Amino acid sequence: MITVNHYMMLSAILFAIGTFGVLTRKNAIVIFMCIEVMLNSVNLTFIALSRHVGNMDGQIFVFFVMTVAAAEAAVGLALMIAFFRNKDSIDTDDFNLLKW
Repeated sequence: MITVNHYMMLSAILFAIGTFGVLTRKNAIVIFMCIEVMLNSVNLTFIALSRHVGNMDGQIFVFFVMTVAAAEAAVGLALMIAFFRNKDSIDTDDFNLLKW
């Protein structure tokens, strides 16, 4: 039988994979994808604990996290498109070129 501990372990593994990806990758799109994996692992934790406790608070909070993730993706991708049009690259090493 699958318990809440299984969900928590899966969430911790997903969060660790996302953190590793954010810290080691240089491509901005891959970094945004790793941040989305981290947010989804937090959502899994909220859902699992909400189900375990028996109230809807965690499930309602997931909708707010999904809204923030969608806004982050939209603004982040718009910035990446603007940066790519100027520099023909989305490598994070080139981001310091945006300074005055």
